[in-house]
Amino acid sequence: MLQPVIANPSDSLSRDAVERIVREIVLGMATGNKAVAARNEDQAAKLLVNVSARHIHLSDEHVEILFGPGHTLTPMKWLHQDGYFAAEETLMVVGPRKRMLPNVRVLGPTRPDSQVELAYTDAVQLGLDIPVRHSGDISGTPGCVLVGPHGAVNLDEGVIRAARHVHMNISDLDRFGVANGDMMKLRITTDDCSMVFEDVKVRAAEGIKLEVHIDTDEGNACNLSNASKLELLKAENCKCEDH
Repeated sequence: MLQPVIANPSDSLSRDAVERIVREIVLGMATGNKAVAARNEDQAAKLLVNVSARHIHLSDEHVEILFGPGHTLTPMKWLHQDGYFAAEETLMVVGPRKRMLPNVRVLGPTRPDSQVELAYTDAVQLGLDIPVRHSGDISGTPGCVLVGPHGAVNLDEGVIRAARHVHMNISDLDRFGVANGDMMKLRITTDDCSMVFEDVKVRAAEGIKLEVHIDTDEGNACNLSNASKLELLKAENCKCEDH
């Protein structure tokens, strides 16, 4: 379970340190990184692959602790999936030995449990050893301290490297010959570093648009922004119909 919001700093983070961090994040919010996802779309194939940068999902309770009583997230940019958005709000993420990442974007809407999604290099910078997990599967994962302009929250768990996945509408399943929960492969063709990512989990639901999510390390490794072709393949190496 996530530890409730802390009114006083934990033993690992002194009151002076928290106050200093709060001041830094308030000053930095105006110039924080506004980019949440880098996009690359093969218009011919109509397959969208988005790079999901580090971000935070918050519970309603934690939103109020971090940003003040009665506060709700303010949409800054609507994402590809209907109803989901990058918020104006950012937080500082503090790891062991007070290593930190400033201005990490919060995504909405809120969730039952708070969760931090990082790339491997982000975790190294924080001094954390994080597992690859699918969103929401946070049991036994490392925690961190979240610092906002109004307060701080100590998460006992919830920091993960999000496993790559593909969002599909139920109507897409038959076209690709897969079922919800199946694993697929993503082939990205570029001039210099073409690559196939395995273990792309199918996450299907009504009202969802076709979209693949990989993290920033993966996007950089395959030079996604310069990709000439994007393909989803069935795990048994049977090429799916191009879309």
